[in-house]
Amino acid sequence: MIKVVLADDHPLFREGIKNILHEFGKAIEVIGEAANVNELLAQLAQKQPDIVLTDLNMPGRNGLEGLKELKLLYPEIPVLVLSMYPEDRFSLRVMKVGAYGYLNKGVAPDELIKAVEQIALRRRKYITPEVAELMADNLGRDQDKMPHETLSDREEEIMIKIARGDKISDIANELFLSVHTVHTYRYRILKKLGVKSNVGIGHYAIEHELIE
Repeated sequence: MIKVVLADDHPLFREGIKNILHEFGKAIEVIGEAANVNELLAQLAQKQPDIVLTDLNMPGRNGLEGLKELKLLYPEIPVLVLSMYPEDRFSLRVMKVGAYGYLNKGVAPDELIKAVEQIALRRRKYITPEVAELMADNLGRDQDKMPHETLSDREEEIMIKIARGDKISDIANELFLSVHTVHTYRYRILKKLGVKSNVGIGHYAIEHELIE
């Protein structure tokens, strides 16, 4: 029996994934659920799953930061990321952090089952053709990065929130940071993107399809 802990902030999506795992999987059981990173870590402190299925975009802590902490605390538990974002946004980052696979939420049920079984039973990373192509294209390209590709995970998270029009005080509260710290991140973002204002950050994000 493959034991799964599932993390996503949308209850209906979690229910859908559970139904898929039950209907298409031969021996897969969801033994725990979480709606954010803190709940996920609390679940793992009590349970021992064979695999974690988690979204990146959940309330509170950044998903990439949460993934780093998870791998630090529980390096033996493989993680499969299920995200609404296309592979070119985050797949390489999560793989570098230590995830065993990255799937878009639009994936077919049989591929999800295949990924879960390969990761949980064989302890092998699941690489889709799309991710494999990105890995190949990324080889030797560090010198040719776009400005936003030089942002840290936290900087990118704050950049997206600023681009969407969130207030600095609201960002600070949501991420449990001081207003001063968020202003510091904002300054770094402005310098790296080569823009001069929040409006410039917004225009950059829209132009490069970083926000909808």
